[in-house]
Amino acid sequence: METMGRRLSELQLQVFFLLASVIVRFRPEGLLRVTDADVVDGAGAMATSLEAASHGIIAEVAATTPVGEGLRRQFDSLLVELGQGGGARYAGDAAEVLRGIERGARHEPRGVGDGAASYLALLARVLPPPPADEPPAPPPSPIILP
Repeated sequence: METMGRRLSELQLQVFFLLASVIVRFRPEGLLRVTDADVVDGAGAMATSLEAASHGIIAEVAATTPVGEGLRRQFDSLLVELGQGGGARYAGDAAEVLRGIERGARHEPRGVGDGAASYLALLARVLPPPPADEPPAPPPSPIILP
């Protein structure tokens, strides 16, 4: 995998797959659905926060949509956990990966598609399906009560 003509490091590839799994598993509250535009929004906001942190500026940039903000928070939780002990270099690697995700969700590389969820569909094909939220319902009882 390449980003802007440069191959990603092993760490960046691992971070990509972890962040992509967050995207695939994310389910917003209510009737909202995740679109590629939400991925652009959430990944861009998180990348901006990390880029600021790599320059010594503490800033939490919020996404502009509710679904994008939910994704950004999920990214933040994962990256805080992963970044413990990683320092500023880790923030730069994660920001670079998030910018690549942002470009992909914008459909900048040809071949991603032009639908509202083309990037999400691509990720769903590449990554294993998320586990079911609930176990299947038990079969109905053969006893019928009035």
